[in-house]
Amino acid sequence: MKLKSPSFEHNKTIPARFTCQGPGINPALEIEGIPPSAKSFVLIMDDPDAPFGTFLHWLVYDMPITANITENSVPGKQGINSTRGVDYVPPCPPLGTHRYFFKLFALDKNLGLKDGADLKTVEKAMSGHILDKAELIGLYQKK
Repeated sequence: MKLKSPSFEHNKTIPARFTCQGPGINPALEIEGIPPSAKSFVLIMDDPDAPFGTFLHWLVYDMPITANITENSVPGKQGINSTRGVDYVPPCPPLGTHRYFFKLFALDKNLGLKDGADLKTVEKAMSGHILDKAELIGLYQKK
């Protein structure tokens, strides 16, 4: 499986419109090579360069199988992020360039969790059900 964005290339700068210096909407994502037996996706966007440990920007699960996730969308159930909310948190690094990992997992089932699950709960429910994984990294530094 391959994950890419029409808005930025792998290991390249995320445009400001998807950050705290713009409207702060989620970027569009494109998925290739989806396993035929996939029943749902999980998307985890995090920043391992955050000052106090990995910052979870976005957690989406029970996403329907699709080749395109549109920008400014809610493509599935949203879980709790590091701000204790459930929405997309745009990149807004306090200092320097940070890496933002978009990790997509194809699963052989829907997780069936309620809205607002935490990452640990989602990861536990995913265990043993991952068919494939893809990753896209975007970079951002406030100007």
